[in-house]
Formats: sequence, structure tokens, C-alpha cells
Amino acid sequence: MTESSWLKSIGTALLRTESILIIVAIGVLVYLLWLTNPSRTKGRRPVYTITEIGVAVALSVVLSMIRVFRMPQGGSVSLEMLPIFYVALRSGGGVGLLAGLAFGLAKLLLGPYVVHPIQLLLDYPLAFAFLGLAGFFPKYPVIGIILGGLGRFAMHVLSGAIFFASYTPEGTNVWLYSATYNASYMVPELVIAVIVMLVLGLGSRRRTSIHKR
Repeated sequence: MTESSWLKSIGTALLRTESILIIVAIGVLVYLLWLTNPSRTKGRRPVYTITEIGVAVALSVVLSMIRVFRMPQGGSVSLEMLPIFYVALRSGGGVGLLAGLAFGLAKLLLGPYVVHPIQLLLDYPLAFAFLGLAGFFPKYPVIGIILGGLGRFAMHVLSGAIFFASYTPEGTNVWLYSATYNASYMVPELVIAVIVMLVLGLGSRRRTSIHKR
């Protein structure tokens, strides 16, 4: 096998792998929708919440690997926020914050871009924990999702202005550049999240109640 054909084989395999990941991600999301139906979750123990968070984080990790495009200094458009928003809106802000925090730590372990310990905290656990804010607005899911996205956006802007100022073009305000850079991928991702959540009909569903037996 020539080097060219060998590389083509790898490329084909990767495309097939991505297709499989997309199918698996969709399947898991559908399963999560069914699993967390209020009629099924009523009276469940707290261990169910842990399981729900684990499934959401795993799904977010899978979705984070499927990128529409990736920015040169970090950041990409994907569907990774959807499971965290879903869990937050279904089970409350506290559960959402935990799920976001766990996902941020998972991203930190899988493929970090770290230049400073404080930047690590801002761009990973803190940024994604803010997505859980959506859970505090179960009656207004769109507002909750937007606030959660803005929380993550604020953390990335702060990190970019402080720790990646060297990438700012000469004569450009560092805060403006950081905000513009992060908005270029976060706005499309947030718009997609709002649309998908509305399609799933979360605005018309009741918040999941999980109690001890």
C-alpha cells in the first residue's frame, strides 16, 4: 500500500468514525429524553441525578469532538452545550452547575490549552459551570440558555483579555478583540442551542422533580 492510499484509508476511517459518533450522540440524546421524562423520574433517589449528570457529560464530550469549525487560538462551534442545558432545565440550576463543572473538568483532561492556572479555571470548570444557570429559569428556557451562554462567554473573554493579549492586533483594544474573537464561535453555538432546545419542547415541560424515597 502506497503512502497516499494509506493516508486516504485513514481519512475514510476518520469520516466513518465521525458519522458513527453523530449517530451514537443522537441516539443517546433521544434515550436521555425518554429516560428523564417526568413520569419516569418521579420519586427517584439522588443517585439518579448522578447518573443523569454522567450521561449528559459523556454525551457532551462526544459532541465536543464533532466540530463545525475550530478557531486558531481555541474555541469551536459544536453541540457540546446541549446536554448540559438539557439537564439544567430538567433538573434545576444546582444539578446544571454540577454537570457543567464536571464537563469542564472532562474537557480539561481530554484536550486542554493551558498557559496559566487561573486561565485553566476560567476556560474550563468555571466557564462550563455557568451553563448550569439555565436551570434557574425553567419557565423561561430561552432566557436561561442565553444567560448560561453569557456566563461562559464572560469567562472566556476575561481569560482571553488577560492571558492571550499577545494575539491582539496592534492598535486594537484587548477587551474588544477578546469579546469579538469569542463571540465568533459562541454566538452561533448559542443560537443552535436555543433552536434545538425549542425543538425538543423544553419550554412546555415541567421541571423534573427528584426526591428521596
